Amino acid sequence: MKSKSGTDIDEVKKLNANSGLTYNQAKQELAKRFEQKKKGPSPS
Repeated sequence: MKSKSGTDIDEVKKLNANSGLTYNQAKQELAKRFEQKKKGPSPS
């Protein structure tokens, strides 16, 4: 399927699916790692 401007929408979706983390996913991952580091290792 192509848009009016000629962009292949299916190709863009396929490329996006294989591009890795989104900006928000990367932000969430960094926040999670920061919180884990801040808490330190759990005492055994």
